[in-house]
Amino acid sequence: MSDAKYKHWSLATDMDGICWLTLDRAGESANSLSREVLQELGAIVSRVESERPTGLVLQSGKRGSFIVGADVREFDHIDDKEQASDFIHSTHQLFNRIEALPFPTVVAIEGYCLGGGLELALCFDWRIARDDDKTRLGFPEVKLGIYPGFGGSARSVRQCGPLKAMPFMLSARNLRAKQARATGIVDETVGPHGELRWAARRAVLAGKRSKGPGKMAALQNMSPVRGVLANQMRKQTAAKANPDHYPAPFELIDAWEACGDDPHAMLSEEVERVSRLITGDVSRNLRRIFFLTERLKGYGKKSDFRARRVHVVGAGTMGGDIASWCVIQGLEVTLQDREMQYIEPALARAKSLFKKRLKTPAQVAGALSRLIPDVEGRGVARADVVIEAIFENVEAKQALYRDIEPRLQPHALIATNTSAIPLAELSQALDRPERLIGLHFFNPVSQMPLVEVVRDSGTDEKAVGAGAAFCNQIGRFPLPVKSSPGFLVNRVLSPYMLQAMRLHHQEGIPAEDLDKAATRFGMPMGPVELADVVGLDIGLQVLGKLGGESAAAERDLLEGMVKAGKLGKKSGQGFYEWEKGKPKKGDATTNPRRLQDIAQRLLKPYFDECEAALADGIVDDADVLDAGMVFGTGFAPFRGGPLHYLETVRRGDAELAGTTPPAPDPEPKPDPEPDPEPGPGQEAGESPEPEVPDESAADKDGGKSS
Repeated sequence: MSDAKYKHWSLATDMDGICWLTLDRAGESANSLSREVLQELGAIVSRVESERPTGLVLQSGKRGSFIVGADVREFDHIDDKEQASDFIHSTHQLFNRIEALPFPTVVAIEGYCLGGGLELALCFDWRIARDDDKTRLGFPEVKLGIYPGFGGSARSVRQCGPLKAMPFMLSARNLRAKQARATGIVDETVGPHGELRWAARRAVLAGKRSKGPGKMAALQNMSPVRGVLANQMRKQTAAKANPDHYPAPFELIDAWEACGDDPHAMLSEEVERVSRLITGDVSRNLRRIFFLTERLKGYGKKSDFRARRVHVVGAGTMGGDIASWCVIQGLEVTLQDREMQYIEPALARAKSLFKKRLKTPAQVAGALSRLIPDVEGRGVARADVVIEAIFENVEAKQALYRDIEPRLQPHALIATNTSAIPLAELSQALDRPERLIGLHFFNPVSQMPLVEVVRDSGTDEKAVGAGAAFCNQIGRFPLPVKSSPGFLVNRVLSPYMLQAMRLHHQEGIPAEDLDKAATRFGMPMGPVELADVVGLDIGLQVLGKLGGESAAAERDLLEGMVKAGKLGKKSGQGFYEWEKGKPKKGDATTNPRRLQDIAQRLLKPYFDECEAALADGIVDDADVLDAGMVFGTGFAPFRGGPLHYLETVRRGDAELAGTTPPAPDPEPKPDPEPDPEPGPGQEAGESPEPEVPDESAADKDGGKSS
């Protein structure tokens, strides 16, 4: 078969008659399935249908990357459900033709194989994946408000069985090659240094075909059993996501329950359901958040700064956890405090985190060897990044800067984790004040995906760019903000939390009603519960800095509670009593109009402060502010961000904005348990993404600030 000219694909035939089909999408750093790419693939399929090679192997021409999915950018050009249906149906027809090819077909997977890329791979007879740190397979569609629509829901259930395929799709989890083989998605793995091409060639010549999951999966797919399993899946999913907020996973469960034993019917369900979801408001808003993550990561791509060694001063909760997170990302970290006794608790927490996040005892041991106690501060002279995370005292911080500045490398980045002190005030202690930036992490560091990169009018923009690049390097979204009291996240959260306390303390609105109103709106956690989780002592400090005179009554309230030892979750008593890590709550009102009224009053200061922060130039524009509030406070991702939501409301489109009161909850839902890790499928070293169907795109513990 002679080579033909295509824009995105290439064909080559070897001496055994095997056709090697390579995707290398022109003008893109990663392969995705655009309409043009699929059209060319259709022409290629027609050609191999007529010429009938010995076999066909699909591979990627992008080094370290396979196919990351459909081209999400094109989704916004789908005007209505009919267009979506036509597109999905035509893709089904193409993939069905590939599945029916009358000769052996094999996929050689290396790098990310996600979404539509994995759906395409499932059309082939045999799937081989390279077992290395870069290869991941997954269905991330629920993060975009849809579910697999190129045949993936039908083929994955047929291939793996429902008890493996459904959780795989519902969680949006990414699997390593060996994990994928254990589920049945992958048939064979090749080691990091193995020859993937030769493995594919052998599979073609042997006529390899995947066998499927066996008889037990067929029983699980039978109609009576499906009903029982589907109900369990709904309950488990509803514990993490409200179906009114995130309908896609529930649509997938409904489709499988209705016709899980009939792949052709499931394909028809994809056409109907996914076309409706993809043109709906939730999917549009979640796609907006997806693109905003790319906007944030773009700040870090403007600099080629790369760190190898980090020095952290201050081994408290924040400093110690920043140090351990940097170690997980492969960096060498020296951790300094006044005495070893202050460093030891941080080392113990780090060891616990390493055991949760790393795969083998050898990796844990390697991580521990890279976290080096350093009471004398010798690591300063070797560090590429120095992060100060000591207590909030201007004089103490300035004294530290005077001590370490003479020992810094010329290229080293010096950063403070202060949550409120202006950079201009801190940098006065430096001979080169322009090199100081803020890197404001949020607690818990291992879960919160946002870092505020703080700059002042005199800050060197190269330092800001280096700080953003460092955030990218450690798998965090950089949010450049202007140095101002509270920066962005704390500035917006403070009046919101203050309003909650006023409504509770002065007007007697039950804490349970306040929390339910907020979570019903889409916040990941209610403000009263959040105050307890953050700690009332921390809340008192924040109110002292940002509350002003108008917060005197609330400060007195918190001060009295703190003096009485009521610190919130960590003491077992705050606004709520806490037992085994959970708040003991009474019944909340089920009156939808009352909850809507409470939510509007509760969130008004939040929205007002967002607009004020934008007017003050704290961030570059409204889109960046929306991203910051979604990833910093957990603002409902399905609403597209606070300013986007306000714009929608002000257009008068109440249905689109979700302001029409929904029906009362038929029964109370169980409180979702916070995940101990950043989210399903987020591996160490990967950038976090918005998590759906978890209610928060930012945090499983409620968007806590440091």
